[in-house]
Amino acid sequence: MSTLTYTTIQTPAGPFTVLADAHDTVHAAGFTADPAFLAGMLSAPVPEKGAHDHVAERVAAYFAGDLSALDDVTVVYRPTGPFRTAAWDAMRTVQAGATISYTQLAATAGNPNAVRAAGSACASNAIALFVPCHRIVRSDGSSKNFLYGLECKATLLAHEKQYADA
Repeated sequence: MSTLTYTTIQTPAGPFTVLADAHDTVHAAGFTADPAFLAGMLSAPVPEKGAHDHVAERVAAYFAGDLSALDDVTVVYRPTGPFRTAAWDAMRTVQAGATISYTQLAATAGNPNAVRAAGSACASNAIALFVPCHRIVRSDGSSKNFLYGLECKATLLAHEKQYADA
């Protein structure tokens, strides 16, 4: 793994920390001010503070209403099984302002019977926001869990709906 550094960006959904390499490739990201938490998700050492201006600019643009601003940020998944990788790829295809169910995510990722595995892929997503697990909901449209809290998830979904409908 490349040497990672972190930056924390203040957002309407709370502090957002990004662990990235020298090329601004994001390895982990989440709504926390604690880079050690994200490093733990990668089984990596706690990084030093660094500047990730491109990523910070893209996050700021997203929260300013440019919902496609995150699309050009390069991410790298930590090694895992093929279904999780397929599920994370599938999450990235869900349009901002829309949601899909865990059942739909499982089908899109190639195994319609893997609904629990789809939930596990959301729970183990180390690249929140860039891999938008917040857009995955229960079949009835409700939210049960989100690593960074249901209030954060609701804030993100409301933000996207506001600008997607504009």
